[in-house]
Amino acid sequence: MNLLNSKLWDSKVYIGGWRDGGGGSSAVLEPATGETLGRYGVASAADVLEASTRAASAQKEWAARNPEERAAVLRRAGLLWEEHAEEVNDWIVRESGGIPAKAGLETHTAASECYEASALPSLPAGDVLTSNNDRWSFARHRPVGVVSVIAPFNFPLILAIRAVAPALALGNAVLLKPDPRTTVCAGVSIIRIFEEAGLPSGLLSLLPGGADVGAAVVEAPEVRVIAFTGSTAAGRKIGEAAARLLKRAHLELGGNSAMIVLPDADLAKAASAAAFGSFMHQGQICMATGRHIVHEDIYEDYVAALAQKAEHLPMGDPKSGTVAIGPIIDANQLAKIDSLVGAAVSGGARLAAGGSIRDGLYYHPTVLADLTDEHDAWNQEIFGPVAPVRKFSTIDEAVAMANDSAYGLSISILGDVGTAMAIADRLESGKVHINEQTVSDEPNSPFGGVKDSGNGGRIGGHKANIEAFTEMQWLTMRPEIAPYPF
Repeated sequence: MNLLNSKLWDSKVYIGGWRDGGGGSSAVLEPATGETLGRYGVASAADVLEASTRAASAQKEWAARNPEERAAVLRRAGLLWEEHAEEVNDWIVRESGGIPAKAGLETHTAASECYEASALPSLPAGDVLTSNNDRWSFARHRPVGVVSVIAPFNFPLILAIRAVAPALALGNAVLLKPDPRTTVCAGVSIIRIFEEAGLPSGLLSLLPGGADVGAAVVEAPEVRVIAFTGSTAAGRKIGEAAARLLKRAHLELGGNSAMIVLPDADLAKAASAAAFGSFMHQGQICMATGRHIVHEDIYEDYVAALAQKAEHLPMGDPKSGTVAIGPIIDANQLAKIDSLVGAAVSGGARLAAGGSIRDGLYYHPTVLADLTDEHDAWNQEIFGPVAPVRKFSTIDEAVAMANDSAYGLSISILGDVGTAMAIADRLESGKVHINEQTVSDEPNSPFGGVKDSGNGGRIGGHKANIEAFTEMQWLTMRPEIAPYPF
């Protein structure tokens, strides 16, 4: 079976079935070549309202189904991701510009997310509470109803399915708005998998579009929870709108993650971890290593080793299967990366490797040394294949440098474990990885950041997912009607 047959979805949105979108259609582009791969349907605000109404109606019946039925749909979805991995991988490579290994990670994780979610319906639904009154007292989790999931372009499938799967498993309906640049691999593929898995009609809608559609999936009256992954600027707007409407927003936002390299770290292994953390998927990852904080004793050797890694990473069309670095997602992002690097060099930073654009949307892996607090390339999220490096003298200085950021998503520490553990207790970060780089995620682990990186680890793992996509309800029960004084 051709899961992603364009005859089904070409120029269509999905609201109880494939149909024309109120916003027309737009081209699906391949960033590596500029080729048009097809057309996706663009939703309108009116489409969102219709989808939300349908979702609220379908959700009631879905939530009433027994746990075994809901779990079975999620298990079938997991199997289908494995069955159709090759086809979906091809779309991830061509539409997002990721190398095949990155695409394989996405489909593998999508299957794992569905398998993890399939366990949620049968978990305990609450607690039996003590009471000073003559009654039974319960606290129980109930589905929120309709959830909007807004996903970005960089790891499009993972960052959509990690919210879609648990929300559905817990008895909710979902409005899915993928980034328009990755609508097929992070939108159409999810719809088709759940169609084939037997998810009832109306529970999952595909609503690609721009800012107007984003606002609509937040403001639709039936929507009670919004799961957003994207930039801090966009997250602030969504958080403000949700707060005004008294809705919950789970915001997984940007990062400028630090890697602290201790003086006893193995230099070759550290450079390898650093290159992966900064250059994986062209640095277009919220967890990417954006600040390298290196002890002065090994600083110059580290810069040289990392620069050598950068200079020898093959770059080109990821379809070839022979490159490590693919294209930047679009021209606007490419220009931002080049501007930040250029400003840093003009401002006194040392260019140790890279720093230039190749034909098309390619940017050479770049190493910047000798930065200061004044450089935007140190303070801002670059979202490109750039590794900024600074030195430290004392542990206190390293901790202060790592914490001196508006962001707080992920920090790694390379070197002596005892020293690293002591440092970890002092870090302001949603995640800390010792002797690993900063990019790491697993379906059974909570994911999230602090400060401008979001409002905490609200998605991932059973506990976090249940808290994210259910409401707590207090229920009491007496054997007969209680006596009252009037």
